[in-house]
Amino acid sequence: MRQSFDETTSRDFGAKHLPRVRAQMVTQGLDGFLVPHEDEHQNEYLPAANERLAWLTGFSGSAGAAVVLKDRAAVFADGRYTVQVRAQVDADQFEILDLVEGGVPAYLEGAPKGAVIGYDPRLHSPDALARLQTAAAKAGATLTPVEANPLDAAWIDRPAQPQAPVVPHEDCYSGETAAAKRVRIGAAVAAAGAELALLTAPASIAWLFNIRGGDVIRTPLPLAQALLAADGTARLFLDPAKVTTGLADWLGAGVTLETPEALSPALAALGGRRLLVDPGVSSAWYFDRLTAAGADVVRAMDPCTLPRATKNAVEIEGARQAHIRDGAALARFLHWVDSEAQTSLPDERQVAEALEHFREATGALKDLSFDTIAGAGPNGAQPHYKPVTRTLRRMERGSLLLVDGGGQYLDGTTDVTRTVAVGPPSEDQRRMFTLVLKGHIAMAVVRFPMGTTGHQIDALARLPLWTQGFDYDHGTGHGVGSYLGVHEGPQRIAKAVNTQPLLPGMILSNEPGYYREGHWGIRIETLQVVTPAEPIPGGERLMHGFEQLTMAPLDRRLIEVALLTADERAYVDAYHAEVLARVGPLLDGTVRAWLEAQCAPL
Repeated sequence: MRQSFDETTSRDFGAKHLPRVRAQMVTQGLDGFLVPHEDEHQNEYLPAANERLAWLTGFSGSAGAAVVLKDRAAVFADGRYTVQVRAQVDADQFEILDLVEGGVPAYLEGAPKGAVIGYDPRLHSPDALARLQTAAAKAGATLTPVEANPLDAAWIDRPAQPQAPVVPHEDCYSGETAAAKRVRIGAAVAAAGAELALLTAPASIAWLFNIRGGDVIRTPLPLAQALLAADGTARLFLDPAKVTTGLADWLGAGVTLETPEALSPALAALGGRRLLVDPGVSSAWYFDRLTAAGADVVRAMDPCTLPRATKNAVEIEGARQAHIRDGAALARFLHWVDSEAQTSLPDERQVAEALEHFREATGALKDLSFDTIAGAGPNGAQPHYKPVTRTLRRMERGSLLLVDGGGQYLDGTTDVTRTVAVGPPSEDQRRMFTLVLKGHIAMAVVRFPMGTTGHQIDALARLPLWTQGFDYDHGTGHGVGSYLGVHEGPQRIAKAVNTQPLLPGMILSNEPGYYREGHWGIRIETLQVVTPAEPIPGGERLMHGFEQLTMAPLDRRLIEVALLTADERAYVDAYHAEVLARVGPLLDGTVRAWLEAQCAPL
């Protein structure tokens, strides 16, 4: 169960917890300490025991950081959490700064000369740490690793580390046996000039060994590490409390199960061996240990990352079926919002619980894929808003409701956002929704040549907004796993440069938006999968495209048809026809009739 950092108490965290951390800093001779959001596995979503940033500051977003100095402190969040961080964090205790513009490096450049600032090497990747060290050096300060994390020492009521059972993920869902994966990835390790690969990313371990767990909130991941040899054999370091009956047989003779305590000695024994380690996802602690052991480290991308991101035919079909099933739950939910809820005007928590209820009623839901975002009126203007007691609002007529949620199913992970009108929408709401829709359509129908990256097409989704003087401060698309993380790399569609080409089988979100602070927010999100490159009649080059996976109707009351081109209207009609064809057979009665009306041609 995720520890709750409710706004009714979180603003007090700084005053309570900063003195404890500073006292521990004094015992270690530190003038400062870095607190990233990431944990020992560089996770985005964390078990309660690893929510260090939230414990210290009260900020519960999925991206952020803090710096604690003797006489001041700062917390950092990106554009998704601008409103949330100010609501959750005590500004008397922490300066609130932007994570992207300047961020922690810029703050460290202003550190006192001669300051000794500690960091836990288990929580920072070498890539991230290098930027921080450069910044501290400019100020004449020094970053130094600590063996004992002062925040952990101060956190006297820290929850226990999770011990969720690890279970097989059947081949009928994965589409490839774990043995075949190990041989394939082992060959990639050899091709990179290494004898072994050290794997520390939970998603890579879950994917490679065809196992799933429950150590990470809303994500079926086991916390573990592995050493994979070029011949496909492996050592998996896993807490024995997580090992279920039959797991060893499932893993097979090529995999040796060992305890987490055996990892450090195993690394120390690798002197003279050549290991592949990803400096973007493995913490500096591993590199320090391997260097001390005399190992030859090859810095390269985790060899599981691209194979995991490029889904095979079985995984893609599983995603289709998961989205059809999820689409039926969404239709029932949207019908409820459009009928009963228009009169009862439930609050945001009731909205989120209703959506979860409809997903649970499928009988296939394993978990949500993230905490549901349900923003009524002004709260919808916070892209990653989560209903909490202090800010809870009811649906209100004349405004909008933004709901972003997803499910974890054995055959796929879903993530969908729909914005709906509460009562008759205004002309302004219809105009802005339609501008967002035009960008969404552009990203859905785009064709692009092989080698195209996400940042090269990001502007397509923003162009209709840009032409009218608007924009949004988040990415347009993130990767999604196959019964894994709802956020998955290396693919991404955003303004920031990303060198990874979009490849067949990659699943990404398509989610442009618009947010009017203090009023309402709009976002339209569907998941789509990159299709194989094919010729276009009369063209010269092979072109990729996207197949739509999410099957959920748009609120037609918010569409200003006159602002759409003929091709855009045709897209909406075709998409709605597909939603009705795929989801309709799972519905009956008033919900089926409602979906037919929603999916009628514009």
